[in-house]
Amino acid sequence: MNALQAPAMTAIDVHRFQDDSKTRWNDYVLQHPEGTLFHLTAWKRVIERAFGFQSIYLFAEENGKICGVLPMFLVSNWIQGRSLISTPFAVYGGICASTPEASVALQNAARKIAEDERVDYLELRESHRPLGDRFLTKNLYVTFEQLLTADPEKLMNGFPKTIRYMIRKGQKNGLHTTTSNDHLDIFYELYAYSVRNLGTPVFSKRLFQILLDEFGDAAKVTIIWHESKAVAGTMSFWFRDEVTPYYAASLKEGRQLAANNFMFWDLMRAACEQGLRKFDFGRTKLGTGGYFFKNQWNMTERSLPYQFYLVKRKSLPNFSPVNPRFKVATEVWKRIPFPLTKVLGPSLVRLFP
Repeated sequence: MNALQAPAMTAIDVHRFQDDSKTRWNDYVLQHPEGTLFHLTAWKRVIERAFGFQSIYLFAEENGKICGVLPMFLVSNWIQGRSLISTPFAVYGGICASTPEASVALQNAARKIAEDERVDYLELRESHRPLGDRFLTKNLYVTFEQLLTADPEKLMNGFPKTIRYMIRKGQKNGLHTTTSNDHLDIFYELYAYSVRNLGTPVFSKRLFQILLDEFGDAAKVTIIWHESKAVAGTMSFWFRDEVTPYYAASLKEGRQLAANNFMFWDLMRAACEQGLRKFDFGRTKLGTGGYFFKNQWNMTERSLPYQFYLVKRKSLPNFSPVNPRFKVATEVWKRIPFPLTKVLGPSLVRLFP
């Protein structure tokens, strides 16, 4: 293995990932309380297959045992320049380590690679804490989490009155649910339409098929129906004892039927009945419509302290759609004919990983 030696006093070595490390890597992620599905090697294969980005996965080892992992990808395009990201198209990432010493070893190795590769910046999508003075923190995102109960009705009664009203409105409107990965085509049409109305380029359908291929039963497509029409849907991930509705969509008429509230509640209900313990509502930008929608549920809100190490850049990058620089492009995209957005979107969305 190609080892990057950490400071001698730590007795920790940092190694590049090899295929024969896959089982050990995944076992470590699954047992670590801060491990996420985006740290699993399945996400590595998804990004490689769907986008072709070069992966640089590092793991720290002490006395023959893994004590930390760091998934990263080299990304280069004409908008963002050249960067090293952990990890693209993921809300969480960064360092997952058992000790401060292992974390520091991985930080040092990542910074060295970033400097050797002459990237503009290194971005670690840390989900819990800043890494120290050598990194800058961007507090643009938060996540929302809800502990689940064995009794769905008890969970329902804990929501604010307005949320309970909207869930029951969806029920009274006759909304019903099906969960089947055979409905990928239906979900993709909903998703493409939904993100186009937000002014955002859509992923390729191939990405979603790859996600189903790599995650298997841990990825589930759920469709919300009004009579015989699909009005909303999610692709959710079931990781350990939690569920995350990672991709979600709804039609305008679905929102009028309270389909979004019904959909997320129904996913929570199903998770409760299957013994899961946490609902992860996912990343949201502060001050956006998505933030205010999720905030209404009175879930636990937690800041996401994304970490940046600047190499060639002199200031923090800001390629978020809320950046005023992209406002005109967002409004133009909303007016592009829907079929054309499915053709152009996949090439554009890869510019904002």
